[in-house]
Amino acid sequence: MALITEETARVYNDLVVINKAAVKGYQEAAEAIDHPDLQVELLRYSQQRAQFAAELEAQAVAFGVEPPSQESTVEGAVTDAVAAMHRGWISLKSTLVDQDDKTILHECENGDAAALLSYELALKSEEITGEARELLQRQQGEIQLIKNRFAARRSQPQ
Repeated sequence: MALITEETARVYNDLVVINKAAVKGYQEAAEAIDHPDLQVELLRYSQQRAQFAAELEAQAVAFGVEPPSQESTVEGAVTDAVAAMHRGWISLKSTLVDQDDKTILHECENGDAAALLSYELALKSEEITGEARELLQRQQGEIQLIKNRFAARRSQPQ
């Protein structure tokens, strides 16, 4: 695979960062949710995002990309800040008030929306082709399905 530009490497690394943030976000959401079945589902999504991050890191090596460091693009810093704020909101809210599961699911949905934007940005790069593009599209599709599940659940009566 041809070498890629530094900008595309950073965008690719941002996907690793946002998936690692999602691991923590889903774990915290699972701790705050009331229904045991939903807790299991959220923990499964946390594990899935850990797998996504591992797949992305492995594929980044094929690009010759260094693992994500503390430095990143402005977009990555914003994405990481949003993810941290999202996780913090769930933690803060769960300690202060008796929140309902729909509120937590809404926050998970927001986190997935941020992830989907990062995937869209990465997929705009013409440097990412073939197997790498297929991986990004598969992960993006799975995140979209989960986001849609959250939206559907929130619309159901409790």
